[in-house]
Amino acid sequence: MDPIARVIAREVLDSRGDPTVEVEVHCASGACGSAIVPAGASTGRAEARELRDGDSARYGGRGVRRAVHHVREVLGPAVLGCDPTEQSAIDQRLRELDGTPSKERLGANAILGVSLAVAHAAAASRRLPLFVHLHQLWCGLLARQPHPADAGVLAPRLPLPMTNMISGGLHAGGNLDFQDFMALPTGSTDYAQQLEWLVRLSRALSRLLSDMGHEGRLVADEGGFGPRLPNHAAALEVLTRAIERAGLRPAADVQLAIDVAATHFYRDGTYVLTAEGQTHATAEQMIDRLDALSRAFPVASIEDGLAEDDWLGWQQLTRRLGHRVQLVGDDLFATNPARLLEGIRRQAANAVLVKLNQIGTLSETLELMCLAHRAGYRRVVSARSGETEDTTIADLAVATAAEQIKIGAVQRSERLAKYNRLLRIAELLEAAA
Repeated sequence: MDPIARVIAREVLDSRGDPTVEVEVHCASGACGSAIVPAGASTGRAEARELRDGDSARYGGRGVRRAVHHVREVLGPAVLGCDPTEQSAIDQRLRELDGTPSKERLGANAILGVSLAVAHAAAASRRLPLFVHLHQLWCGLLARQPHPADAGVLAPRLPLPMTNMISGGLHAGGNLDFQDFMALPTGSTDYAQQLEWLVRLSRALSRLLSDMGHEGRLVADEGGFGPRLPNHAAALEVLTRAIERAGLRPAADVQLAIDVAATHFYRDGTYVLTAEGQTHATAEQMIDRLDALSRAFPVASIEDGLAEDDWLGWQQLTRRLGHRVQLVGDDLFATNPARLLEGIRRQAANAVLVKLNQIGTLSETLELMCLAHRAGYRRVVSARSGETEDTTIADLAVATAAEQIKIGAVQRSERLAKYNRLLRIAELLEAAA
């Protein structure tokens, strides 16, 4: 045992210029692990609550000094002397100290910072890459109650990247109702080649948008382009043309994905759309529109196609499209096992977006991923709009053999850090093969 000897916390900045929490955990041997907590611009009602200071005179109220204080004075002291490899017990202790379902008293950002830093410290103490340590935690979780479906997830595996290309919604000033249009390099199984294709596509898209007169195009929160396009079909059309310009084949080499983020334009039972020329749409009309877009373009995945509490609509959407399109629940599930269980019961969606800060501890995230895997739901590990240089999600996706990872665009250093981490992991996996 290499007990935790010291916990340090500080306020740092994320990619949006907002403060966030960084935590360091030092073990008695000198091994150290650190983690930085991301934040989302587009957040669901069911997410764990990050703690902000609310002082308008400082960072517009977005400061996290209170969360940092809670790490230093409450959470950190509580884990001193603990074995950092006992992740589940430590996370349980952190949750007990907070005592609220949404982690709002001490702050999910404070709790997650400690939880992740503990995992990093444990890996460092054991002189293991983080993904190897996390994989062992994952296998230990699966072993508690063996399941026939587990045979396919007992080896680390590189996920397929789902990469942001065009943004709208809260990520790009509301130029489109739908939030993101992404690319999936499904025509290759080699991660290095997938990444090269994505860079080639991004550059081709940039040139195409320039040729179309979008010289002053916005670069959105996650690094994607934010051109002023007339509607959502236009975004998919431009992206399909860019695939061809890049010398790749739509559908065969690269498929498309949409993050609708429908909760954010859901008002009083209807979907208020401005980019579609239809001010108010019912759930059935939304489904019709998503069905039409997925047939007209090589759309393989649709995220949050309906609002987070429109369960009946989600059931209908899944019956209509679920046999041929990946339907991802983000706000719908909020990385919360209870909400995913409800979705499984209702047969709503067939994939889950996994965001560590939506639930607030590593252990609960792993439990959610286990539940999803055993129910046949695909797992898409995801970054947030307010990201940092922290690369934990890359290791998490590999460790749990997640099907996909959603990082953002192939530009901006907080995104590239994670793509590059996957390149390094790919080399380690190849060497170990």
